[in-house]
Amino acid sequence: MIKRLVDIVAASIGLLLFSPLFLILAALIKLDSSGPVLFRQERIGRGFIPFLIYKFRTMVAGRANEGLCITSRNDARITRVGRWLRATKLDELPQLLNVLIGDMSLVGPRPEVRQYVELFRSEYEPLLSIRPGMTDLASLKYRDEGDFLAQVEDPEAEYVTRILPDKIELGNMYLRRASLLFDLSLILKTLLRLVWPAKK
Repeated sequence: MIKRLVDIVAASIGLLLFSPLFLILAALIKLDSSGPVLFRQERIGRGFIPFLIYKFRTMVAGRANEGLCITSRNDARITRVGRWLRATKLDELPQLLNVLIGDMSLVGPRPEVRQYVELFRSEYEPLLSIRPGMTDLASLKYRDEGDFLAQVEDPEAEYVTRILPDKIELGNMYLRRASLLFDLSLILKTLLRLVWPAKK
C-alpha cells in the first residue's frame, strides 16, 4: 500500500516537473523523423497480464516489429535522435504514465516481451507476483546493454542464454531485499548513473 502511494505521488510529480522536457523531446522526435512521438509495445506484467509500455519513439516508424525484439547500439532501425534518447535513457520517461495508471512501479523487475517470458515462464512466476518497474538491479548492471550486444556475433543467443537468466536472478535478489528503503536506494543509484555514467 505504501509502495503504491509512493508510486502515485512520485509519478504525478515527475510528469508535472518533466512536462516541459516532454514537449522539447517530442519536438525533436518529430523534426528528426515522421511518425508518432510515443512508442507502445506489449509487455507482460503482474500476474502475467499483458499491458502496453510507453516510451519515446527511438526507431523509424513502423519498423519496431522488424528483426529482433532486443536492440543493439548499431541497429539500423534507430533514428539519430533515438540514439541519443537511448544513451541518456530519456526514452524511458513516459513509463511514468504506466506507473501512474498502475501497470508498473518505480522499482521492480523490468517487464519483458511475451516471447522471452514464455521461454522462462516458471522462473518469471515469482517476479510477476509484483508490478514490474522502471528500474531495478538489472537496469543498473545492464545500462549499456545495447553497446554490449553490438559486440557479439549472435545478440539474441547471448541475451537468451546469458543476459536474461542473469536479469531473472537479479530480479529474485530484489524480491529478497525489497523494502521502501531499498527502493529509494535503487532510485538514487539510477539517477546518479544518469548524471554520472560509469566510465567504460
